[in-house]
Amino acid sequence: MQRLSSKEYKNEFVQHFPGDESGDLRPRQTPGVLYSKAIPTPVAQPTLLAWSEDLAEKLGIRKPEGQEDIDILGGNRVADSMHPYAACYAGHQFGGWAGQLGDGRAITLGEWETATGQSWELQLKGAGPTPYSRRADGRAVLRSSVREYLMSEAMHHLGVPTTRALSLVSTGDQVLRDMFYNGNAAYEPGAIVMRAAPSFLRFGNYELLAARKETANLQQLVDWTISRYYPHIQGENRVIDWYKEVIARTADLMVEWMRVGFVHGVMNTDNMSVLGLTIDYGPYSFVDDYDPDFTPNTTDLPGRRYAFGKQPSIGYWNLGCLASALLPLADKDALVAALETYKDTYWQSYYAMMGKKLGLDNVRPEDVQLITRFDETLASIKPDMTIFYQLLIDLPLYMGTAEEVAKHFEDSFYQEPAPNEKEALFALITSYLERLNTNSITRQASQERMRASNPRFILRNYLLHQAIEELERGEQQLFVKLQQAMKEPYSDTFDEFFAKRPDWATQKAGCSMLSCSS
Repeated sequence: MQRLSSKEYKNEFVQHFPGDESGDLRPRQTPGVLYSKAIPTPVAQPTLLAWSEDLAEKLGIRKPEGQEDIDILGGNRVADSMHPYAACYAGHQFGGWAGQLGDGRAITLGEWETATGQSWELQLKGAGPTPYSRRADGRAVLRSSVREYLMSEAMHHLGVPTTRALSLVSTGDQVLRDMFYNGNAAYEPGAIVMRAAPSFLRFGNYELLAARKETANLQQLVDWTISRYYPHIQGENRVIDWYKEVIARTADLMVEWMRVGFVHGVMNTDNMSVLGLTIDYGPYSFVDDYDPDFTPNTTDLPGRRYAFGKQPSIGYWNLGCLASALLPLADKDALVAALETYKDTYWQSYYAMMGKKLGLDNVRPEDVQLITRFDETLASIKPDMTIFYQLLIDLPLYMGTAEEVAKHFEDSFYQEPAPNEKEALFALITSYLERLNTNSITRQASQERMRASNPRFILRNYLLHQAIEELERGEQQLFVKLQQAMKEPYSDTFDEFFAKRPDWATQKAGCSMLSCSS
C-alpha cells in the first residue's frame, strides 16, 4: 500500500498528445490540443468525509493518515510527479450539437499504476476552474458530491460497469448554486470527490477532433485507445473492430441499467464512456414505481428524451454520433453495418438478463412474449420495481385467484390496481407459473438465480436526500449506514431500507425533482 503523496505517478495521456501547457484557466476555445494544464485551486479546509476501503485496497492506496494526503484529495497539494489537466471534448446534448465542452469541474491529477501493472486515472471533481468551465466556477457542492460518491460505489457493488469513487472531502468553503436554474441561487457547502477509472475518455473526445477536422489527432487518439484499452485488437480493420466492441459494451451497459432500474438522466454523448462504464452521476435516479417514461431530470422535460425506457435507443443514437466521428478513419458502409449490430446485441443480452430476473433455466423463443408481457403489465400497474421482483422470488407455485395474486404483491403497489389490472396481473402470473413448471432446474436454483439478479437494496433518492440533510447538519449516521448497505445489495441484511418511496418524497426537491446541477 502506497501513500497518495509519495507515489510516482504516470502521465501517459499528456505525454502522448498535444496540450496547452500555459496553465491559463481562463475559459476559451483550445483548437489543436486534447487537454489543458489545470492546477487545482486550494480550498479553505479539506476534511475527509468518506473513503472507499474497497477501491483503495484494489489500487493499493493507503488511507490518508495526515493532512498531507487529505490536501491532495482536496486539491490543496499536488504531488511532484503529477501533471494535472482538464480534457477537451465536445458532445451532443439533448440531441443538439454543443461544440467544445471539456472538463469544466474535473481535473485529472495523474495515473496510478497498481502492483499488477494496471493504470487508473485519478481525478478530482469540484477542484476549481479549468479552461472548459465556461461561465461556471469549477466547484461542486456537498449535495452533488455525496450523490456521486455513494452511487458510483453502489453501482460497482450491484455489478454494473462504472467509474469509481475513492474519497469525499468537504472543502470548508461555500459555493453559490441555483439548484433548479430558476433564479433562486443559494450558498451550499462545497465538496470534492476523487474518482477513478482506467480512462475517462468519452464519445465526445472523438467527436470534437472530427468536428475540427483534426484527423491526425483523431487517428492518434483512436490508435492509442485501442493499443491501451483494447490491445487484443490488431490488423487493418482495427477501427471497425474497436467500434464493434464499443457497441457491445454500450449495449451491455444499457441492459445492466435496465436490470437494476437505473436512470442516468443526462445521456449526452459527452457522458458516454468508450469503455462502457457508467460515467458522470448527475440527475440520476433508480425507478421506484415502474414507469418507462420516468425521467428524474427537470432539464429533460417535457420531452423526456432520457427516460428510463428510452435509454437503450439513446445508446444506439449516441453510437451513431461516434460512428460519424470515425468517418475520416473508416469506411462508412462498414461503420453503418457495425452500428446495426447494436439492436440484436442489445435484445439478445436483454432477454438473457430478463430470463435470470425471472428465474428461467434459459430463454426460449416463446419466452420473449412472456417477458414483453411483464414489461407491459408492470408499466400499467406501476408497482415498485425492486420490491415487485423480490416478491416474485417467493411467489407460491399456485395462485388461484386475482385477489390472491394482488395480495401477494400488495407491498409493492403505490396505489390499488384497478379490477382489470388485477386480472391482467393474474393472467401474467398464471402464465409465468406454467413456464416455471417446465424449468429444467430446481425451484431452489431458480430462486438463487433470481436473488443474484434482482437487488434488494438500492440507493433511492429520498435516502440520499436524507443523508445529505444530515451531513449538512453535521451528522452522518445515515450516511455511514448507506455506505454499509450498498456493499450488500442482494442480501436482506439492511431490510430497514426495504420499503417503497414515502409519499412525502414524491414531490420534494432533491428526491423526485433533480437538475443537471445535482
